[in-house]
Amino acid sequence: MSDSMPAKRENKHMSQKAPEPVGLYPHARRLGDLLFLSGIGPRERGTKKIPGVELDQNGEIISYDIEAQCHSVFRNVRHVLEDCGAQWTDLVDVTVFLTNMKADFATYNRIYAEYFADAQPCRTTVEISSLPTPIAIELKCVADARNLNQ
Repeated sequence: MSDSMPAKRENKHMSQKAPEPVGLYPHARRLGDLLFLSGIGPRERGTKKIPGVELDQNGEIISYDIEAQCHSVFRNVRHVLEDCGAQWTDLVDVTVFLTNMKADFATYNRIYAEYFADAQPCRTTVEISSLPTPIAIELKCVADARNLNQ
């Protein structure tokens, strides 16, 4: 930051429970009344372990359990929200990235309904060819931050 640019109030958030980001970005960032969560996958904190994934010696996916990954990614989103002072019901928009819509949508949609029955944020689900790590699902979320401490 140069001396001529005004300093911005710190609004980045890092969770102590969610897995560490795989790049140079925070878990979440607050801007006004909104809390933007970075893409969150199903990895476990402090490891490279992905629940339900079997990899070959080259790190390529042999098999995966979408149900295990769904539960893990939803848990990780909850961790980030809670560490930011937000709640599950504060979610207003969720974008879901699946690597195999045809095979995984029905299972993902059933589990999503279990977790989001009360919150019911807007949702978009898209299929993509791959994610940066060997995962089958990632979530990008926006939450209402009006009730969070400044």
